[in-house]
Amino acid sequence: MPAYAPVDGSRLAGALAEIPAVRDRLGGDVVGWRIREVGDGNLNLVFIVEGRASGVVVKQALPYVRLVGESWPLPLERSWFEYSALVEQARHAPGLTPAVFHFDRGQAMIVMEYLSPHVIMRKGLIRGVEYPRFAAAIAEFLAATLFKTSVLAGTAAEHKARVELFAPNVALCKITEDLIFTDPYREALLNRWTSPYLDAQKRAFERDSALKIAAQQRKYQFMTSAQALIHGDLHTGSIMLTREDMRVIDPEFAFVGPIGFDVGAVIGNLFLAFFAQEGHEPEPGARDAYRIWILAQVADVWSGFHDRFLELWRAAPQGDAYPVSLFASDEDRAALEKERARFMRALFEDTLGFAGAKMIRRILGLAHVEDLEAIADPERRARCEAKALRLARELMVGARGFSGPADVISAARTIGRA
Repeated sequence: MPAYAPVDGSRLAGALAEIPAVRDRLGGDVVGWRIREVGDGNLNLVFIVEGRASGVVVKQALPYVRLVGESWPLPLERSWFEYSALVEQARHAPGLTPAVFHFDRGQAMIVMEYLSPHVIMRKGLIRGVEYPRFAAAIAEFLAATLFKTSVLAGTAAEHKARVELFAPNVALCKITEDLIFTDPYREALLNRWTSPYLDAQKRAFERDSALKIAAQQRKYQFMTSAQALIHGDLHTGSIMLTREDMRVIDPEFAFVGPIGFDVGAVIGNLFLAFFAQEGHEPEPGARDAYRIWILAQVADVWSGFHDRFLELWRAAPQGDAYPVSLFASDEDRAALEKERARFMRALFEDTLGFAGAKMIRRILGLAHVEDLEAIADPERRARCEAKALRLARELMVGARGFSGPADVISAARTIGRA
């Protein structure tokens, strides 16, 4: 087996030509294949290869964090976890992930479907594009992948095998544990924020005991609650879509963790997009209609996930948890429905807490989001960020006080008008 080496455009065509399934998909003859490096993320090399017949995406892990450099090493084996997650997600939510054509574990390289004309959702949100099928599609992905990889749907043995498979993804979990739940609340070398405008808010968060306790409660939950196979990094930069279609990409942070983390990541990033609109509109109020659309997505994502998760639970209660044989009488079934409502309420509070944590890390931590970074005027950007931080703190500290998504959306609107 050849030793690992980062690929480049000059060698990639030859490597792909040796893979029959990929060669046939691209159109056989290497001559004329167009190769371009498009990786703008924090960790990996990404190439688009187009042939006469079709195209593929080639993603290769680097042995370090690309955003920082070789001073921050990372295991190449993370590509194995990404591949494994893509395979399992495709089984549970068909048509909502890119097809995988080839995986080379030694080269830490995945060859997968080239999604075109799909765009990264975050870029569409910056431009003010509406995606009418997004909420239903992401709700289906969340409900299907999270329910079907839990003990509500499967056996304890299956669940433990899944935990064992993904448990070694320690390095990427450690990134989450530090960058999301710890560093934003302390002085950390890699933190950055829109200074000097957010300096006071950053210092206030470092002194905010209630907020730090809330962050550590969520960190503890992230580290110990093995509920289902989660994507682990499901933000609007990990969603590609058109007006008619949606796919979830990049699950290299996958492991068996808390269900609310994935749902909260989606909702938290929608709120970031909501607050960023002030920085993208040419004049005040110009994007009011789009703000309304974004907030409608928050409500629809939660309600769609909630309803579909319960539908799956009621239709296929085959798991070792809450075995259907225990609930035969009308009284039993009524009690089970009450327990399901309690379970979903707990998931809602988890979702809000994780959403808040994801929002804070994107403003005060290392890796930020283009929604806000694309606002050129730092003072204008900081105004948007300060509002997002206000809501994020409420979500983390006061999750129990929100009766439902309508309350959360009302809070976002109130803060947005301030």
